[in-house]
Amino acid sequence: MDLHEECGVLGIISPATADVAGMAYYGLYALQHRGQESCGIVINDDGVFSSYKDLGLVSEVFSADSLSRLPRGNMAVGHVRYGTTGGTNRNNCQPIEVNHQKGKMALAHNGNLSNAAVLRNALELSGAIFHTTSDTETIAYIVTRERLRTPSIEDALSAAMDTLDGAYSLVLMSSRKLICARDPYGFRPLCYGRTEDGMYVAASESCALKAVGAEFVRDLEPGEILVFGPEGMVSRREHCEKKSKKLCIFEYIYFARPDSVIDGVSVHGARVQAGRILAETHPAQADIVVGVPDSGLDGALGFSMESGIPYGIGLIKNKYIGRTFISPGQSERLDQVKIKLSAIEESVRGKRVVLIDDSIVRGTTSSRIVKLLREAGAKEIHMRISSPPFLHPCYYGTDIDSGEHLIACRHSVEETADIIGADSLGYLPVGQLGALIGNSGYCSACFDGEYPTPVPADTRKDRFEQKLSERRKQ
Repeated sequence: MDLHEECGVLGIISPATADVAGMAYYGLYALQHRGQESCGIVINDDGVFSSYKDLGLVSEVFSADSLSRLPRGNMAVGHVRYGTTGGTNRNNCQPIEVNHQKGKMALAHNGNLSNAAVLRNALELSGAIFHTTSDTETIAYIVTRERLRTPSIEDALSAAMDTLDGAYSLVLMSSRKLICARDPYGFRPLCYGRTEDGMYVAASESCALKAVGAEFVRDLEPGEILVFGPEGMVSRREHCEKKSKKLCIFEYIYFARPDSVIDGVSVHGARVQAGRILAETHPAQADIVVGVPDSGLDGALGFSMESGIPYGIGLIKNKYIGRTFISPGQSERLDQVKIKLSAIEESVRGKRVVLIDDSIVRGTTSSRIVKLLREAGAKEIHMRISSPPFLHPCYYGTDIDSGEHLIACRHSVEETADIIGADSLGYLPVGQLGALIGNSGYCSACFDGEYPTPVPADTRKDRFEQKLSERRKQ
């Protein structure tokens, strides 16, 4: 099974011509943690589209020279994407641009469709030719098809949502309108804000609004479509309340930035609460609590606050290295861990350490971190994880692999502790996940196997690439 992508989307509409490319750059920079494989920006200058997309970080792709080539305009959409096995190529860079009989469109998407393979197969049988392996192109085809039958782009998107199933937070730009939509389950976050000079900004996380000087207004409701255009802002709610809300709980545990607020819940606060719960459910006799940068730091603070064990900085992160969880291959992941973190010997030497991290997926990263602390002189290492064990794959856009790569599927807690070299190991109880966010609706299928949608029979992104891979194994 291929790894799935987690991304960040951004949309800007201005009442007058402005440097929307520069704003989009800073907004994407704030969303960089959501994707480090590729990025792109499409500018709308009175109906004329200009774009720049490439592989790499935002700061690498958008140099002063490349940004200067993008014109001023009144709208922009942007996207950051992370690497997946078999999916790293320029064709998958977003936003996707489409020219059709009734106009043009640029589309950026976060999430995975659970019925993507079925939809794509039907489109191919009808003559559609795909250039990417992403779900976004499938969405673009369906929206374009509906646009040829409907009087407006927002009507087309609404009709398309009757067909799409799974996770999608979308930012779509036509010649005259900026449209945002969140799937009826609300798997992925999407919010919008407004600047003092009347610009509207939509983004995957509220931290991106702050980066461009926009004041947060609110999150989109699950199923909501927001239309920004010449007539102002219109909220369409025909798809709202059709499904039970299922926001991905892993947004709070790992993906989102701690300074973001999603659906009214502070990400930082949720992670601190996870640490408090770990201190209650899996206490340890120790001298110091250390968090793994970055998403383990808040949990470590919560553990310290609840247990009374002093909080300390025991690991330093090289901030110029990407996140290991979203690296394309295992060998590259291991190499990154080697240069990503270093231990502070003065903090941990001769001490019993409680080590807080957000998750254990394959175990490679955890064993390396434990080894770093051992080499720095830690006397004992008691690892605590601010999420339950991963036992099931995710079909909605989180990089949770098949069971053969999930360490919790193959080993008990005690066996896992031995494999990673820890003296003890404790996970957040799955029944306590609701306590992180006030028990509002969330999806925890990767932990408990309770999927909100039918499990797809086929999850391949590129069947031709899959066949080539199978031949190589023979």
